[in-house]
Amino acid sequence: MVDVRSADGERGAPAAGGPARGDLAQGRAVPEGRYGRSGGGPGRDARTDRRLKIVGLVLGVLSLAGIGWFGADYIGGQPVSAQVIKFEVVSGRTVEVHLEVRKDAEAKGVCTLRARAADGGEVGRKDVTVAGGSDQVDRVVSLRTTRRATSAELLGCEPRETEGH
Repeated sequence: MVDVRSADGERGAPAAGGPARGDLAQGRAVPEGRYGRSGGGPGRDARTDRRLKIVGLVLGVLSLAGIGWFGADYIGGQPVSAQVIKFEVVSGRTVEVHLEVRKDAEAKGVCTLRARAADGGEVGRKDVTVAGGSDQVDRVVSLRTTRRATSAELLGCEPRETEGH
């Protein structure tokens, strides 16, 4: 209950026109017409909610379509792409990396591999040339390191122009 005092300091009932806290807590409705209307009569709020849901759905679908289009364009626009299938630390100075490269059959490219030590420092790097002739190339590449490596990663691939062009 709200503590309301009159001008002379007496406690009394809540001010005229104001609902007591207990009224709202007990689920009693506020007086009709006191706080204005949402405008337009019955059913107006339901129509507005439906319109907002439809607008939200359309914007969501358009956003997802845009993200998908940009993603497909980015992936499809790369003439040479690759991934490390697995790697194996063979010795304290060598890592073998299984590299899978996807490209156009006539495309050539260079992929850069890097080996890292336990502290995160780079201990080896190698550029691997991928020739034309096939649209997918699987290679196991031996990467020499300056000290023991704990991981190997692909930094990226770039297309290379063919000789004579």
